[in-house]
Amino acid sequence: MYFLSKELFFPPVSEANNDGILAIGGDLSPERLLLAYKSGIFPWFEEGEPIFWWSPNPRMVLFLDELVVSKSMRNILNRNVFTVTFNQNFREVISNCQKVKRNGQNGTWITNDMIEAYCKLNKLGIAKSVEVWQNNELVGGLYGIDLGNVFCGESMFSKASNASKVAFISLANQLKKADYKLLDCQVYNEHLESLGCREIDRADFIEILKSN
Repeated sequence: MYFLSKELFFPPVSEANNDGILAIGGDLSPERLLLAYKSGIFPWFEEGEPIFWWSPNPRMVLFLDELVVSKSMRNILNRNVFTVTFNQNFREVISNCQKVKRNGQNGTWITNDMIEAYCKLNKLGIAKSVEVWQNNELVGGLYGIDLGNVFCGESMFSKASNASKVAFISLANQLKKADYKLLDCQVYNEHLESLGCREIDRADFIEILKSN
């Protein structure tokens, strides 16, 4: 495992351990974060811990042609139960992602420092959000890093049934229209699989990142 210094550098992702941890330390500067995502790396740590940098193998992704929208979700989308906006309230989205309770987790990995770091990226046009509204209230959303040909999803939240699915599907449809190659979802879970996501080899993911 590599210990980062102030130098703007990451080791090859092939050096990550079996859990996907590649390096420790460094900072959350916009330059380092952008280098990380372009290299197939992301930060994931809890309050009070050093920064852990991850590059898991395999990688969970959505190829946009493989998006699965169930009949019930198509019905919800067609009925316009929710209103969807893009990149209109980034800070509120990431703050809600921090607060949401998740099964099997005692706390959140989105620290206050991470919120500020990603808000800086949002102001630079690199981090973006999707907002889902119901009766003028923010009830769901997601955020991530926009690399121009790949969108790296980071986290999503839902305060109303199906709101996060609406955010995900709406983003995937927008990315497909703009000819993006895929939506990065980092690691496997059943919810993502139900939407059409699948695992690919990390080396294949890195090749797609490099082909921008």
